[in-house]
Amino acid sequence: MSDPTAGDLTRSTATELANAIASGETTAREVTQAHLDRIAAVDGEIHAFLHVDAEGALATADEVDRKRAAGEPLGPLAGVPVAVKDVLTTTGMPTTCGSRILEGWVPPYDATVVRRLKDAGAVILGKTNMDEFAMGSSTEHSAYGPTRNPWDTNRIPGGSGGGSAAAVAAFEAPLAIGTDTGGSIRQPAAVTGTVGVKPTYGGVSRYGLVALASSLDQAGPCARTVPDAALLHEVIGGHDPRDSTSLTDSVRGLVEAARNGSVDGLRVGVVRELGGEGYQDGVRARFAEALQLLEDVGAQVVEVSCPNFEYALAAYYLILPSEASSNLAKFDAMRFGLRVIPDGMTEAEVNAAQVMAATREAGFGDEVKRRIILGTYALSAGYYDAYYGSAQKVRTLVQRDFAAAFEQADVLVSPTAPTTAFRLGEKLDDPMAMYLNDVATIPANLAGVPGLSLPSGLAEDGLPAGLQVLAPAQEDARLYRVGAVLEQLLVQKWGGPILDRVPEMTGDPMKPVTR
Repeated sequence: MSDPTAGDLTRSTATELANAIASGETTAREVTQAHLDRIAAVDGEIHAFLHVDAEGALATADEVDRKRAAGEPLGPLAGVPVAVKDVLTTTGMPTTCGSRILEGWVPPYDATVVRRLKDAGAVILGKTNMDEFAMGSSTEHSAYGPTRNPWDTNRIPGGSGGGSAAAVAAFEAPLAIGTDTGGSIRQPAAVTGTVGVKPTYGGVSRYGLVALASSLDQAGPCARTVPDAALLHEVIGGHDPRDSTSLTDSVRGLVEAARNGSVDGLRVGVVRELGGEGYQDGVRARFAEALQLLEDVGAQVVEVSCPNFEYALAAYYLILPSEASSNLAKFDAMRFGLRVIPDGMTEAEVNAAQVMAATREAGFGDEVKRRIILGTYALSAGYYDAYYGSAQKVRTLVQRDFAAAFEQADVLVSPTAPTTAFRLGEKLDDPMAMYLNDVATIPANLAGVPGLSLPSGLAEDGLPAGLQVLAPAQEDARLYRVGAVLEQLLVQKWGGPILDRVPEMTGDPMKPVTR
């Protein structure tokens, strides 16, 4: 990696930046200004950010520099810039969830993840673009326009957290926060050549995370290296009494696992059901090469079968819309957010139901409406047991498949996504084709186990492919141990980090997507 004291600070890792700031080799202000300048130069082309808080970021950086000069203790991310997905509440900055229904809403409190970032001295650059209420696999369902992939700006950056992944891949931020309900951290990481981690469910607080599906949602780190992801994960993880699903055990040992890993004797399970037909040739080839690298350094590769993974996608797309239809009921125009009066009527003439209907019609996009309708139907009288109840039974079977597989292997691996990034607009009119992008990532959310995606190389089309590592619940450190070893092997194989090959951008604003 680059030397933070020479050249472009935006090319340095988060770990390098934290060390350089702590030692006085550079300042937090210099690092922050470099990233703000990068955002100004290229985000017109990428559209990773919905809101940039330049004034607040520089003020935080100046406070870090003051503390360092005074000899006061610094947090582990002191002066390191971070971008935050716009689904986490932030005081002083809007939280829109990529939706018109929350346009301009500034929350009165910080999410626990955001509070922990601030306590660690991180510099929050702003809020990143996302599919509306995290519903999507391409960041094309944002009410504020799509984000574009830095590898090819005519292609998607994944979703729903494409803004966070693109910001990291475009060197606009060394770290970012994403959320993963069915793959929304890992799948964007795969198609942008970055690292993304879904922690064990309950390992990172959901307090202040605007809920999509409460039993599936999980915030986690986006980074350019596995050690950087571990550093960010340790900062944001751990028990939170304000989250009833928060695990009591603190997240520890992740950075150490990423620094001193070995896979000698490790049993690596290849999931038979997560590969083969429907997977791009280049994605399969890079996956096979990565497996060989692991074998070469002492890992034992075995095949495992998880037969109920076949039904995971269908179960997920009943459970998620059902929970979403309940969670999104709060957006009713009565308490906060958008409020629309039906055409031709006045405040005095309308009732609450009419205002609510007009507001939700104007404020929600097509994908959100589609899933609310589906979820409400699945929960309705006479259909609950047939749909939602049956889906929860499949979820139990998926969890049992994981338990059986982890008796045969220490970690499970698969391609993260079946293909590399597809073109903007290519799948917007085909929801089922869009949903299939999450076929490999969804099982981890149904079971609550942790998953990590890292770049496995470039496919035949010159775009990055991703490899997914899964571990048993609360064994997140195992992910970082395996991921760090594999990352080092792949860097050697490819002659440097994959992201070194990202094309330079012009920074010119892009034309709207047409289809």
